[in-house]
Amino acid sequence: MKFFVDTADTAEIKSLAASGLLDGVTTNPSLIAKSGRKILEVVAEICGIVEGPVSAEVAATDYEGMMREAAVLKRIASNVTVKLPLTPDGIRACKTLTGEGVMTNVTLCFSPAQAILAAKAGATFISPFVGRLDDVGQDGLGLIADILEIYANYPSFTTEVLAASVRHPIHLIECAKLGAHVATLPPNVLRMLYNHPLTDAGLKGFLADWAKTGQTIA
Repeated sequence: MKFFVDTADTAEIKSLAASGLLDGVTTNPSLIAKSGRKILEVVAEICGIVEGPVSAEVAATDYEGMMREAAVLKRIASNVTVKLPLTPDGIRACKTLTGEGVMTNVTLCFSPAQAILAAKAGATFISPFVGRLDDVGQDGLGLIADILEIYANYPSFTTEVLAASVRHPIHLIECAKLGAHVATLPPNVLRMLYNHPLTDAGLKGFLADWAKTGQTIA
């Protein structure tokens, strides 16, 4: 499974990239707004930090507007992935950009039917929102399972399932068990993956025993 981080905070991205575990980055208009910076500046900086895909989302809602904005975004760097909403115009733009060899991420997916449309349009990634479905009493993980099952039936579908709106480590673990290709995680959730009280307790015990030996290694 590939790990993307879902943020526009370049300091966070640099810190996480140093671990060697980061495969890409996703952003959205809300995250860009939170950064307080200009989108082109932020995306360019992120693309210089990570080699993998960096999703930058269009703000237009019509096909022509999406294509104009995509033309600007794709010039930033070769690893820019143009993020598009799962609407008729977004799917049309996805098809066009895919034909041009541009990576695409179709976002705000909440049903298997929508995911089929994205795959038909040749999307690089489809982003089903796990947590947001859970929030309204629907089965976010069930959506991941349904999409993966459908895609497996059609070898011509090359779209990768990018689990989004991941709220906690259990979401990630279940998505990985189902076979999701990618998960995009907020920085705090990515750091939660390290945590276990038995790890902390075990390390504390080892260090206490080592201190009693009076030895040093270096």
